Amino acid sequence: MAAKLKVGVVGLGGIAQKAWLPVLGAASDWTLQAAWSPGTEKAQRVCETWRIPLASSLTHLAGQCDAVFVHSATASHFSVVSELLNAGVHVCVDKPLAEKLSDAVRLLELAEKKKLTLMVGFNRRFAPLYRELKANLAACASLRMDKHRTNSVGPQDLHFTLLDDYLHVVDTALWLAGEQGKLSGGTLQTTDLGEMLYAEHHFSLPQLQVTTSMHRRAGSQREWVQAVTDGGLIDITDMRDWREERGAGVVNRPAPGWQSTLEQRGFAGCARHFIECVQNQTVPQTSGEQAIMAQRIVERLWQEAMSE
Repeated sequence: MAAKLKVGVVGLGGIAQKAWLPVLGAASDWTLQAAWSPGTEKAQRVCETWRIPLASSLTHLAGQCDAVFVHSATASHFSVVSELLNAGVHVCVDKPLAEKLSDAVRLLELAEKKKLTLMVGFNRRFAPLYRELKANLAACASLRMDKHRTNSVGPQDLHFTLLDDYLHVVDTALWLAGEQGKLSGGTLQTTDLGEMLYAEHHFSLPQLQVTTSMHRRAGSQREWVQAVTDGGLIDITDMRDWREERGAGVVNRPAPGWQSTLEQRGFAGCARHFIECVQNQTVPQTSGEQAIMAQRIVERLWQEAMSE
């Protein structure tokens, strides 16, 4: 019997505690080996809660693990992921892969050179309802994805918000559509301080029009996807509720009561996919060019906004 994969975690902030540690801590086909985070005191408390050892350094963590999930600040991604790959460790990292697109490309090249798995954790690609929708879009004419915020204008600048949040919308919408669409237009509204207020963009594919949208002060945290198909309208709200209209019939299908939020939102599926890819030496869905497809687009949107 093959030895269980030894998995580590870098970064023990909010997203790691809420979304990833509950999944990784329920280890079955792997062992949650250790964690490391720059803030030692806080990291010690988190590690005690999850009953995992705290590594003394990133180098020490890399020496104990076969694969590592990276949840540190975006600005640290390039240095952290570089060190892990150079140490021979497989990596799954929160989006974006790196703060600079050029650094993201360098990381992809390094992973390929080292023959290691490098995956970006776009959790929405693993949300069960989004995966079901993708399988039912053969005759889709229009696809729209909205992800709004109650009151999240600033304090970060436009570039940060595009990379930190809008990236999810662009990646998920184009993944659902099946390929990278051609950007055909859109708008970016900012405050006087250069903070993102509203974004909406349109992408053209051979038989499909795709729209992405985000308002940072919409008074709602709602996320939804709307698909107009030949014969039906499908709406998915918050990755949890499916509504479908066909002729005179309307089907409302809430998520199964037994299904956890982390399963609904794709975190569980994303983590399992990465681990299975490492175990089976297969290519992850969000590796290579797929890992930076949306980042290339939002970088272009930002550059165009800056040149206006």
